Amino acid sequence: LKSDGTVWSWGANSWGQLGNASTTATYKPNQVGSGFSAIAAGWYHTLALKTDGSLWAWGANGTGQLGDDTISPRLSPVQIGTGFTAVAGGDNFTLALKADGSLWSWGGNSGGQLGDGTNNTRFSPVKIGSGYRKIAAGYSHAAALAEDGTLWAWGWNAEGQVGDGTRVQRNSPVSVGSGFVAISAGDYHTSGVKTDGMVWTSSWNISGQLGDGPPTQHTSPVSAGGG
Repeated sequence: LKSDGTVWSWGANSWGQLGNASTTATYKPNQVGSGFSAIAAGWYHTLALKTDGSLWAWGANGTGQLGDDTISPRLSPVQIGTGFTAVAGGDNFTLALKADGSLWSWGGNSGGQLGDGTNNTRFSPVKIGSGYRKIAAGYSHAAALAEDGTLWAWGWNAEGQVGDGTRVQRNSPVSVGSGFVAISAGDYHTSGVKTDGMVWTSSWNISGQLGDGPPTQHTSPVSAGGG
């Protein structure tokens, strides 16, 4: 995303994830469109938010991750809805936040990553809740930061990535902690920053990605330092 609002893409393109109306890979940036303010990438799908709050998506769509009520891949951007302020792409699902603080999700849901209380695939946006201000999407789990600073997470939890002290899959958001100001999600782990600047992480740690020392798995948030 450039400062003038243009979006550029490059790389593999087998599912049209570059949005250039083809499935041909490109090895240098090509302009996709203009008037954008934010972008996000899933595994084989791409999302972009325009300055007017409209959300656009393209690429793979086999589980409805584009949110256009089809399973057809899109080689060029298609509009999904309006009134959005943030978007995040998971492996085969999408999260988006609206200006009123409502949280929406769609796409694959075998791990409960949509947070709607089911394992049903959704081909268009469904509302999960309200009162949120930041979102993050992992491989098959997700997290959201509420207006009051509480961190909520849900989805596939075999490695403890939800951070609720268990390895039980969560199909609806569960509270993980409070006092957070920022969040992020990797494939199998979740991180958050608290108001005091300390970083907290949970889940898979085989490569030391939690940053708390030796590679020990944690199903609840542990401090990784900061301040």
